[in-house]
Amino acid sequence: MFSRSCEYALQAVLHISLHATSSQAVGLKAISEDQGVPLHFLSKVLQQLVKSNILISIKGPGGGFSLKTPSDKLTLLKVVQAIDGTHIFDRCGIGLKMCSDNSPCPIHFKYAEIKSGIKEVLSHKTIAQLCQDVRTGESIVAFK
Repeated sequence: MFSRSCEYALQAVLHISLHATSSQAVGLKAISEDQGVPLHFLSKVLQQLVKSNILISIKGPGGGFSLKTPSDKLTLLKVVQAIDGTHIFDRCGIGLKMCSDNSPCPIHFKYAEIKSGIKEVLSHKTIAQLCQDVRTGESIVAFK
């Protein structure tokens, strides 16, 4: 459903939230190595998040990335919107151009329910909640 760029963005934001401190940003190389993502590609994705006011980019020694938006205010949907936009929730499930409630494709209504459920989760789940789930052991994060 999401582009590879969006998946990398979600993973990077989670990684940064788990590893950055108030005095220490997380370097691009560390994120790239931990996620197994090409450095140049990840750099472009993170710059999009900087432009969207989700991340801060700190240059120089000890530089890297940290969250601009507090993790308890940063929903997964905001990250998705910054990279993929919201049109992913409007597309037909099988890619038809003429698909709507009035002219539905064979999976239109069921797929609409699924998209609505995903959007609901992304709208309410924050990065802070994901980090809490990881820290308590309820969830596991393995980037590679």
